[in-house]
Amino acid sequence: MAKKDKRPARPKAETPKGFRDYFGAEVSERKAMLDAIGQVYERYGFDPLESSAVETVEALGKFLPDVDRPNEGVFAWQEEDSGWVALRYDLTAPLARVYAQHRNDLPTPYRRYAMGPVWRNEKPGPGRFRQFYQCDADTVGAPSVAADAEICAMLSDTLEAVGIERGDYVVRVNNRKVLNGVLEVAGLLDPADPQAHEAERGIVLRAIDKLDRLGPDGVRALLGEGRKDASGDFTKGAGLGDAQADVVMGFMQATRDTAEETLAQLRALVGASVIGTEGVDELATIAGLLAAQGYGPDRILIDPSVVRGLGYYTGPVYEAELTFEIMDEKGRPRQFGSVAGGGRYDDLVKRFTGQAVPATGVSIGVDRLLAALIAKGRVAHRGKGPVVVTVMDRTRMADYQKMATELRDAGIRAEVYLGNPKNFGNQMKYADKRESPLAIIQGEDEAARDVVQIKDLILGAEIAQSASLEEWKANPAQTEVPRGDLVATVRRMLGDA
Repeated sequence: MAKKDKRPARPKAETPKGFRDYFGAEVSERKAMLDAIGQVYERYGFDPLESSAVETVEALGKFLPDVDRPNEGVFAWQEEDSGWVALRYDLTAPLARVYAQHRNDLPTPYRRYAMGPVWRNEKPGPGRFRQFYQCDADTVGAPSVAADAEICAMLSDTLEAVGIERGDYVVRVNNRKVLNGVLEVAGLLDPADPQAHEAERGIVLRAIDKLDRLGPDGVRALLGEGRKDASGDFTKGAGLGDAQADVVMGFMQATRDTAEETLAQLRALVGASVIGTEGVDELATIAGLLAAQGYGPDRILIDPSVVRGLGYYTGPVYEAELTFEIMDEKGRPRQFGSVAGGGRYDDLVKRFTGQAVPATGVSIGVDRLLAALIAKGRVAHRGKGPVVVTVMDRTRMADYQKMATELRDAGIRAEVYLGNPKNFGNQMKYADKRESPLAIIQGEDEAARDVVQIKDLILGAEIAQSASLEEWKANPAQTEVPRGDLVATVRRMLGDA
């Protein structure tokens, strides 16, 4: 007996590891937030740019975040006509390519903002995905640190525009040149021989970058012989002497009550270092420009403890931190932390043109900022689905569609129930799943009297949880109004009137 052919296996309905799907409210909330950010950026004179999601691997190059593995961490493949290409890892490397390619047609300075997904072929984890959104703004071709001060001011305005109140955030500013001056004083950087002590500097930079996680004692250990963690694993340190380590630790702990006091502390640390003094002067200029515009230390702060990404940047660096507390997975309070960062990267375009082109910019972590807004209750779009016009009589579908059209013409989200209308309870279940605020009901009796019933689904759900029998019978969640008053009543009930 012949064997039956096996049917092909059905594919599994699941997202690839490290990816996720986003549904209605999540997409709407993100769009509303990005629209608010874009409005601020455009007020500052920045133009939108949409670049290709695919770049050549050479264009991404060494400016991937993992500098030790310059071509790792991307989703790449080989094409006959273009060689190795990859999904963009961030929005900055594509900007460098765009500017180098179109520089003769672009104004200088070129001010652009970009929003969109980026992809990283890295090990996923809790809250860490292989595709996520970024929102960047950059100025290319402006050597003055006035451009850095402007980015910081714009970042402050952006946070407030999306709903982060003053006092719930701070933008911290530092400078890579100051650190270079500190490393020079510590004997770890020789301007005449930049390659000398490169290994030790790398260890120092990585140690500084772990200040938030390890604390001063942990960083101090990594500056010296090394550190053993709780599991017993030993990490080799930079081997600095006590005096050298004192200089580096002094840099990280130089923040004082005022910008003037912090800058004075940094001047003392960099001593006679030319590059260090230049960095302190740049910070002083930034502080002065911001103060003149009304951005005081309650919003933007000179803070040498900002160390993230110092290996990438060439001058000022900045980071936006949210200072309010949230509860972690174990119910413990913790500060929300960083939602944006950036700085000056004057060597990026040079890879394409051979000429140094100054650039500075900031990147906002879209998902983290949106999570912060939700945590603070600042997102107004949750639970605002469409008004659902129910179907009580299949032969009167045109009447129901007309109701929906009138609501849409008034700027109200509305839809007619298009499933099987036989069971009215299923229509209400559908409206609940859509998070609909209101349902419109017109049966044969209402049509004969030229009225409609408007059911407040949000109020109805609240009443169902706590109402007495008498309150339920009174049914305050359902209102009968003349058919001609449908739009005005819905607008009033939605709070739009």
